[in-house]
Amino acid sequence: MLDTILQLTALEPGDLVLLAVLATLAGLVRGFAGFGLSAIVMAGMASRLAPVELIPVCFTLEFVASIAMVRGGMRHADMRLVALLAGTSAVGLPIGLFATTSMDPAVSKLTALAIIVILAMAQLLKFQPRNLASTPGIIATGLTAGMAAGLASVGGMVIALYVLASSKPASQMRASLVMYLAFNLAMSLVYFLAYGLLNQTSAVRGLLVAPAMLVGLAAGAALFNPQMGRLYRTTCLLLLLSLAGFGLFRQLP
Repeated sequence: MLDTILQLTALEPGDLVLLAVLATLAGLVRGFAGFGLSAIVMAGMASRLAPVELIPVCFTLEFVASIAMVRGGMRHADMRLVALLAGTSAVGLPIGLFATTSMDPAVSKLTALAIIVILAMAQLLKFQPRNLASTPGIIATGLTAGMAAGLASVGGMVIALYVLASSKPASQMRASLVMYLAFNLAMSLVYFLAYGLLNQTSAVRGLLVAPAMLVGLAAGAALFNPQMGRLYRTTCLLLLLSLAGFGLFRQLP
């Protein structure tokens, strides 16, 4: 049985266990904060697998998570903002996918981890670009998120930078992130199929660890409290920063 699973996933036993642990942790953060699932999987596994292999795994996990969370998210999200961000993100996505499929795997790993570190630091330092709330600012955010999603499956982190910089209530902020990720997944599917990224191996990897992710997701959702906005934000960002920083350190010669 184990040999069959390892053959289908093309992973070493240690890598499969690590992926399951990361999926559980990522689900916990996603259920708690509304974002960060892909970033945690990418940060923890980028030293083992190239981002081009991890992107479809993250897509599968995000898809399952979105199905579980989308109903509650729609009630509280700013849907006009979500639609504009998701639409512009769809334009930037193929640019990022072209870059990551053209890069040397070692370079793409460093790029993915560096993106996560930069975005997490920007949010921890409460970096708020000027005019971010304007229409041009929203469009620029969406395009950047699309490119980040194609490069390292961390488009949600870019959107989080925009949403967390706003003065919206924690419940609306979390719901908007959930709905953005759901809309973005639907549009991403076409691009992933076109680039041949979503194949049987990647689908099996994602589906195999999806139950572990759902356990974490349920636990994270149960822990969420709108009054804990600052606490959950800081906790999740510090976790992402630690994982990505460790991954970068391991990539150094």
